[in-house]
Amino acid sequence: AILVACSQGTPEYIEGFAATGAAMANATVKVRCAGGPAVPDTITDSNGLFSVNIDGGQVAPCIVQVSGGGTTLHSFAGGAGRLNVTTLTELSVGKALGANPSTAFASFDSTKASTISSNLNAAKAAIKTQVQALTNDTIQGDIFTSVFKVGDPDDRVLDKLNAKLQAINRPFTELQANAATGGDLIPAVQAAARGTLIGELAPTQPISADVLNGLPSLASLVQLAGPAQCGVEVHQIHYNTVGIVGEAATASGALLVPTGCTPNGALVAYAKGTDVDKIRSLASINDPETMLLVMMYAAQGYTVVATDYLGFAKSNYKFHPYLHADSQATTVIDSIRAARVAAQSRGVQLSGKVVVTGYSQGGHASMATQRAIEASPALSEEIDLVAGAHLAGPYNLNLALARNDPIAGYQIFVPYMLTAWQKVYGDLYASVAEVFKPAYATGIESLLPSSTFSYTSLFTNGKLPAGMPTEARDALFQSAYLSALQASASHPVRVAGARNDLLGWTPKGMVMLCSGSRDPTVPYAIHHEAAEADLRSRVSNPANVVSINVDEDIQRIYKDTFDLSKYHGEYAPPLCAKSARQFFDSLILPPT
Repeated sequence: AILVACSQGTPEYIEGFAATGAAMANATVKVRCAGGPAVPDTITDSNGLFSVNIDGGQVAPCIVQVSGGGTTLHSFAGGAGRLNVTTLTELSVGKALGANPSTAFASFDSTKASTISSNLNAAKAAIKTQVQALTNDTIQGDIFTSVFKVGDPDDRVLDKLNAKLQAINRPFTELQANAATGGDLIPAVQAAARGTLIGELAPTQPISADVLNGLPSLASLVQLAGPAQCGVEVHQIHYNTVGIVGEAATASGALLVPTGCTPNGALVAYAKGTDVDKIRSLASINDPETMLLVMMYAAQGYTVVATDYLGFAKSNYKFHPYLHADSQATTVIDSIRAARVAAQSRGVQLSGKVVVTGYSQGGHASMATQRAIEASPALSEEIDLVAGAHLAGPYNLNLALARNDPIAGYQIFVPYMLTAWQKVYGDLYASVAEVFKPAYATGIESLLPSSTFSYTSLFTNGKLPAGMPTEARDALFQSAYLSALQASASHPVRVAGARNDLLGWTPKGMVMLCSGSRDPTVPYAIHHEAAEADLRSRVSNPANVVSINVDEDIQRIYKDTFDLSKYHGEYAPPLCAKSARQFFDSLILPPT
């Protein structure tokens, strides 16, 4: 590096801006140069701006340290001129130096200056790439020298980085340490660890086929699915997976093992519907969704794994990334890996054939899983995915968000989705008051899922508004915010919706879609018909996309007691599950 003696004539200054996202106001600014006399300390102004005179014989380059509010950040100046001091410059200096910048600052000299100068361009490029990947945003200018202020696009990247770290429960000090040692800012979990079991399967008492067939509570399922051919063991599994940026996480789920029969060897990977109960696990014989899986699949010879998702039951994840396609897919994929290990420990011989299915949110998750496996040659080789049956899922989120006719359950599903996506992307809103009315804004970001409230008690305790969809929407949301997102496809909510749409991919295996055409929660035309048309337009044989509408069956079965509020949550799930089972049977079982 070239060492430059600063002029004794025209005053020379290092001038710039210090920010963590918010401006570092009234913070102490210290400068150490490669040579020459010490530089007097100064203070940033209320906007985080500072100016330091280095025309007193100092020899550049110089390292700059800004400390305030419990935060200390560093930057590096080749000489006089513009300089930013931010979390990004801190990471870049640490990576270039290969050491903690605070330690280097205390003993800064020409050797350290030379090391930083030699490595800084590569370090900046690496940090820029990784931060853009973490924040799903673009850094437009030079990390160190571009002029920006609070609220500018590059400043919003700092805010989004802070939001991402909070969402994944990682301190900034972890990024500092990783940058200084030359590693990734958030190291991905090694693939070998994903899907490994945590602990051993606890012993469980199987439920015999005779008992299942004789339980009055299961009589309607026996009639629909057919008599149980196998007994079933219900195990809870706890396994390693990854979070939204590939960081280490855990999830739990249920493993349903057929007993007392000859299993067909196939594994059904199931994704559950929207759940607000944070402590709920599907590993319970008292859970209606689990018993549907028991009777429809496990008691018919299928081994079943059903994930609880990130953020539920035994998961250590800080939040649930609701309707985030990529993390739902990785959680299901790792449940398949965990199920294979767990099944082997129980002496169950799996054939290797896998099918995926799910209902409502789970239909979105199962389709995301099929897309992810088929898009990856490595996953396709690891997992012999025969087909996917995706049931009543919201596949067309961007279009759904643009509409002004709220669905049944709007006051739960939409805030659940927006607050989750805010944790994932960090740019949907600047404050909850921008989105939600005062009666509901406080605490809404941590409300769902809840370890305290059920669907009903969320309303009775005033956490969310009750009432018809339009009434509830207007009570909960700021109208200006909804109008803005409905009007513009470039609104951050619509951009997030597009990121999590499941249109635009070409299936390699068989696909089945099932729902009912009068569904008031996941509208048939918006999601089912749109997905059907899109998928069929992409496959070489449209017959590989099977479409089932269960509305006629619903109208026939419930003609005397029909209640539209039960359509999505009670009427359609077992009928679509039966269609999915028949679809899988046709592909898995030998011809009779």
